[in-house]
Amino acid sequence: MNNKYIIGVIVVVLFIGAFLLLNRQSENQQDPPSNKSVSSSKLTLIDSITHGHGLAVDISNPGKLYIATHHGLLMLENEKDLYRIGESEDDFMGFTPHPTNSSIFFSSGHPATGGNIGFQKSEDGGITWQKLSNGVNGPVDFHAMTISSVNPNLVFGWYTGGLQRSIDGGKNWEVVQNTQFPIVSLAADTKDENILYAASPQGLFVSKNKGVSFEPVLEGFVSVVAVHPSDSQNLLSFSEKEGLAKSNDAGKTWERISEDFGTETPLFIAFNKQQPKIVYILTEKNSIYKSTDSGANWNKVR
Repeated sequence: MNNKYIIGVIVVVLFIGAFLLLNRQSENQQDPPSNKSVSSSKLTLIDSITHGHGLAVDISNPGKLYIATHHGLLMLENEKDLYRIGESEDDFMGFTPHPTNSSIFFSSGHPATGGNIGFQKSEDGGITWQKLSNGVNGPVDFHAMTISSVNPNLVFGWYTGGLQRSIDGGKNWEVVQNTQFPIVSLAADTKDENILYAASPQGLFVSKNKGVSFEPVLEGFVSVVAVHPSDSQNLLSFSEKEGLAKSNDAGKTWERISEDFGTETPLFIAFNKQQPKIVYILTEKNSIYKSTDSGANWNKVR
């Protein structure tokens, strides 16, 4: 895989909010289906995904796939119909759902009017957003965020060289480490709140003390890492060295997975928590791929 190409992808991912001005997608209104988390009157049918920055499967209704983008929060329903949730077209560079409440999301990034968002929360499925904090040296623009499935009050975000941590659900933050590498993907262990994985152009790293220090796991550029919802020894990642790969021992060894993403680089991975064998990938070209066998085989769904 061409190293210059991959590093270029990361530069685009990290700075796309500052350097790109894109035309709004044309939108057509129609009556969308009912949604327990999102009022049907707050969904707008749209045509395409523009610059995806996050991916998550609804924990209560796996037919709903959420995509945080440069132009607001989207929902793909049943792998067919694509909607914008609410009226916000802010750039959600950082996005993570609450691990147990399907109506709660967290985000960071850039308002459509410019500047930084800080850290914000939605309690109505992404229809409206409320700022919780500016973070440290903010308003922050977290390009990588995650929340602990074990302890939902524990949240992490990376901003301008510093890994920040909140232990009260995002109201207050501290810088736990000035990292020696830019973090492009964060994934919290699903069984141990002390363990945190960080993907970067310099490799994959793991912290066993809530982000205070990191140890190397995998060398070379790594664009994304994800932890299996029920088996925290099971990791999926995409790297320059291994391509798409799976680990069954928390990153000690890796098995390469055959895939056909072409020149596309996976940037986000999301497990279906109800059926963990189902996994989705979002690439830098805004394509969505799906596996129904824990990542062994993939099909493009959009």
